[in-house]
Amino acid sequence: MVDTATVHASAVLVGAHAVLIRGPSGSGKSRLALSLVQASETGALRFSRLVADDRARLQACNGRLLVRPAEALAGLIEVRGLGIRRLPYEPLAVVGCVVDLGTPEGSRLPEPAERKVVIAGIELPRLAVAPGEQALSVTLAWFRTGTA
Repeated sequence: MVDTATVHASAVLVGAHAVLIRGPSGSGKSRLALSLVQASETGALRFSRLVADDRARLQACNGRLLVRPAEALAGLIEVRGLGIRRLPYEPLAVVGCVVDLGTPEGSRLPEPAERKVVIAGIELPRLAVAPGEQALSVTLAWFRTGTA
């Protein structure tokens, strides 16, 4: 097991695997996490649940990347205009893909190398979302087309 410590990221369990959401402060990580949770309520996704918001603990274990919330923030999410709110959450999930928000390499037609990322020695599918892009619609399209 390799513990990569706590990182500035959010994570949402979508189906059987978590989406790790990274990006600079103010890029919309919490907004995308909340939107993915709400997408299962509207039927756009079969199942989704918050894992972590703002700070996530990552751990490589047996060829998989595990994510869990930072203990002090478990079940908490920032909702712009409302402040910190409590949601049901998963205490542990296997990361299946990474969404990087606010990245300059978020191009219309990404190169194959831009579609992957290695974290703690584990290669994962990656979606780079350019600043100003509608992260939820792009992420849902990624799931629906079987790329994630």
